[in-house]
Amino acid sequence: MIPTLNEERNLPHVFAKLPSMISEVIIVDGGSRDRTVEVARQLRPDAVIVQQTRTGKGNALACGFAACTGDIIVMIDADGSTDPAEIPLFVDKLVRGDHFVKGSRFSHGGHSHDITRLRKAGNDGLNLVVNILFRTHFTDLCYGYNAFWRSVVPALDLPDVKLPRPADGSKLWGDGFEIETMINIRAVAEKLKVGEVGSTEHERIHGESNLNTFRDGFRVLRTIFSEFGRMRSRRRAGLRPFVEGLRLIAAPAAPQQRGRDQAAGSVTPVAPRHATDPRRDGLANRAVRRPDDVNAVRARGFEDRPTQDINMLRSRSSLDD
Repeated sequence: MIPTLNEERNLPHVFAKLPSMISEVIIVDGGSRDRTVEVARQLRPDAVIVQQTRTGKGNALACGFAACTGDIIVMIDADGSTDPAEIPLFVDKLVRGDHFVKGSRFSHGGHSHDITRLRKAGNDGLNLVVNILFRTHFTDLCYGYNAFWRSVVPALDLPDVKLPRPADGSKLWGDGFEIETMINIRAVAEKLKVGEVGSTEHERIHGESNLNTFRDGFRVLRTIFSEFGRMRSRRRAGLRPFVEGLRLIAAPAAPQQRGRDQAAGSVTPVAPRHATDPRRDGLANRAVRRPDDVNAVRARGFEDRPTQDINMLRSRSSLDD
């Protein structure tokens, strides 16, 4: 799923690196004034083009999520900063048991060619705040490369795409750039099994970024405290974490796995339980593969399989355990 706004020169690079395993490409356009939509259709005739209903990246993502039909949703950027060739690493983590996988530029072999020292310092500080408040071990909070099972989208509780834009021209909470921080935090707050994958961030190929270090840094900080208050309010109201009500239609776990889960009184996860359940101690799972292992992942068959074959992969993973 790719949100776009005037990215016609960047799309050829992004589309060229999409793995063959991808069976559905959702392009969410925010009212581009160039040939973004036409170029997307030329490059990928089967691409689904969605026009976002309001403004802001958050609304674009929500519109894209609503249009997705595959088992797995992967968020990448249209400017070339995120590498589509890393998608098999995210899929591998999901099939092996995580509900939500986020990219990290600063651990697990990740790297950034774009971040400045000032922004890195700000990211480290914001990471520290989140890790203290939510008892996580995130290594990269402000990065928009994420993947998750479509069945957990309701846990993110994004604004309804059908709601009108406020009359004063402002954005609904969750419609703006706060979305990337918000969904990472909500995944943890709803006790989803969150993993990290090392990712390399590249410089934007064409065009200029709208990022403002101080303005956006304060927006992220506001988001952190707002989401912390939201989580506490939901707990006081007696609302159970989303994961406790998650019922799945994946292939059944192996008999020995079912026995362990029943003994622990746990809900069967999207895929067989990961050897290191990141929610047992409240920490995000950090035992992941490095980006330079992507060829090994592809060799195991993920690169050439469409997403419709995910159930077969889950079943095979269960038998391997």
